[in-house]
Amino acid sequence: MTSVVARAKCLVIKVGSSLVTDRGHGLDHVALARWAAQIAELKRKGCQVLLVSSGAVAEGMQRLGWRKRPHQLHALQAAAAVGQMGLVQAYETCFRDHGLHAAQILLTHEDLADRRRYLNARSTLRTLLELDVIPVINENDTVATDEIKFGDNDTLGALVTNLVEADVLVILTDQPGLFTADPRQDPHATLVREARAGDPNLVQMAGGVGSHIGSGGMITKVRAAARAARSGAHTVIASGHESRVLLRMLDGEMIGTQLLADTPTLAARKQWLADHLQVRGRLVLDAGATRALVHDGKSLLPIGVTDLGGEFERGDVVSCIDPQGREIARGLVNYSASETRRILRAPSAEIERRLGYIEEPELIHRDNLVLL
Repeated sequence: MTSVVARAKCLVIKVGSSLVTDRGHGLDHVALARWAAQIAELKRKGCQVLLVSSGAVAEGMQRLGWRKRPHQLHALQAAAAVGQMGLVQAYETCFRDHGLHAAQILLTHEDLADRRRYLNARSTLRTLLELDVIPVINENDTVATDEIKFGDNDTLGALVTNLVEADVLVILTDQPGLFTADPRQDPHATLVREARAGDPNLVQMAGGVGSHIGSGGMITKVRAAARAARSGAHTVIASGHESRVLLRMLDGEMIGTQLLADTPTLAARKQWLADHLQVRGRLVLDAGATRALVHDGKSLLPIGVTDLGGEFERGDVVSCIDPQGREIARGLVNYSASETRRILRAPSAEIERRLGYIEEPELIHRDNLVLL
């Protein structure tokens, strides 16, 4: 078997608290430098990388002189706010040694539940990747409440994977991977090398809880893998204590547990677009735009739209209608109905002049469009 990381173009890497802290006593700067060096090498070999990193609470605890992780939400928020300063500064310093920049991205569940904020977060992350910047992502603990928390960075990693349609989610922990049972209690437990993400048997296998520094456990990783698979992404759960673990997986070495998605990334997204979202409006296309979509696999530009119907907002799903009145496609639209009326039949170079700003040059990007 070959590691799925070897074929990946875009990776979301999640590192747990035990891998970036000195046994909970603040950040382990030597460990951070090792992660930065591996990620820099991944970048040099053509991979896009997003990093979901724990460690803010542990760093805040160390700075505040706390020995035990607090249970009260406001105390955790305070520790995270203090620790986030050191975490981002440390990563920026480490990546700068390799000629790279880091960017801090703080998210809450609300950011990904609201369609407009979801698209804004997606656009920001994609732009950072295009600029060769490493997004360092964490939960926005300072403002999150129980109702809008992800709960753990495994879940956050999966949602970021969905957000940017990454190929693989790599969850690095202090365990070798997923075992058939808890190896601390069952001497016959064996490492699961490969399985299907979402297999209900995996939940039965997963057990144990996190350390007093981190949160979650193996079960959150199994559930994160199932969530990542919804957008077609595979998941690898592996020990971050393995030497050069990321680079060895990139070279094809099987390390840890691979949980495979059934559906390829693009196919999963197109299925989601076709079946699971309510259509809010329609765009009538001319013959040239119809040909560009159906035969050439192009994005839909405003110049190719002759009319529209319905009142839709940015990020809503709209139908694309050919000149004969047939629905040929549907997709996520980048402009509201009122904005679309103002840029109808206009070349993309005219969008900013007509609106005073530009969100995207396309009305619907081909990655957000499915032919019917």
